[in-house]
Amino acid sequence: MSVEGKTILVTGATSGIGQVAARELAKMGAKVVALGRSQQKLDQLRGMQTLRCDLSSLADVRRAAAEFRQRFGKLHVLLNNAGGINRARELTADGYERTFAVNHLAYFALTNELLDVLKASAPARIVNVASEASRVPVGVDVDDLQLERHWSKMRSYGLSKRMNLLFTFELARRLEGTGVTVNALHPGTVYSGFGSGTGLIRLFYEVARPFMLTSEQGAQTAIWLCSSPEVEGVTGRYFCKKREIRAVGQAYDRDLQHKLWDESARLVTRATSPAPAPS
Repeated sequence: MSVEGKTILVTGATSGIGQVAARELAKMGAKVVALGRSQQKLDQLRGMQTLRCDLSSLADVRRAAAEFRQRFGKLHVLLNNAGGINRARELTADGYERTFAVNHLAYFALTNELLDVLKASAPARIVNVASEASRVPVGVDVDDLQLERHWSKMRSYGLSKRMNLLFTFELARRLEGTGVTVNALHPGTVYSGFGSGTGLIRLFYEVARPFMLTSEQGAQTAIWLCSSPEVEGVTGRYFCKKREIRAVGQAYDRDLQHKLWDESARLVTRATSPAPAPS
C-alpha cells in the first residue's frame, strides 16, 4: 500500500516513536494527523495536521473522534501508539485506573469511534503498539482489570499491553471481510522519555541506555506495518523487527478476548453516558 495521499492518524505523536512514525509517514507523502495531549507540543510539529486529545478522558476521546470525522472524512491508517506507565496508582476523571485507561481503554474507544470511517476508507489498517512487557507472570482477570487488589506499576503496564493483544486479535475477527486489517507490534526496548521516570527506573534506563534502541529504530516496525505492501491483507498478527512473533499464550484465549471486549464496552459506555436527570 502506497501511503501517498492517504490519511493516517497517529496517537502519541508529540514524542518518542509516535513522533518519528508521524514524521516519516509524512515524508512518504501521507496526510498525517498527529494526536497529542499538549497543544504546545502539537504546535511545534511541522508537515502534518494536529488534533488535541487527552486520552485519559473518554469524553475527550469521543469529542476528538467526532472532530476528526468532521475535519478529514477519510482514515486509511490508525496507529494507536500513545501509552504510559505510572509510578503510583491513580484514577482518571472517569474513575478508572490511569494505566488501564490510557493504554487499553483509549485504544478501544478511539478505534471503535472511528471504525465506520475506516471501513468506508478501505483498504485500511489499524496498528496497535503493544509490548513484550505483556509477558508479565500474571494473567488478565476480567473481574479485576484495574488491579484494585494487587497493583504495581509494572504489573499494570504489562497487563495493559496484554490487553492490547487481546483487543487486536478479537478486533481482527470482527473486521473479517471489511477490508480493514489490524495488527500489533513490539517496538523493542526504546530509550525515550516514556520510561525514564525517577528513582530506580531512571537509574535502570541510564545504565541500560547503550543497549537500548533509539526512537528512530523503535519506530521502524510501526512505520512498516502502516505502509508496507508486504503486510497488505495480513491481519490478527503480532510483529517485532518486521517479523511475526508468537504472543504470550493468554492473548490467544478467545473467550477472554470476548469478555474483555464486552467489559471494555461497558466501561466506555458508562463513562461517556449522560448523567441521569435529577428526579
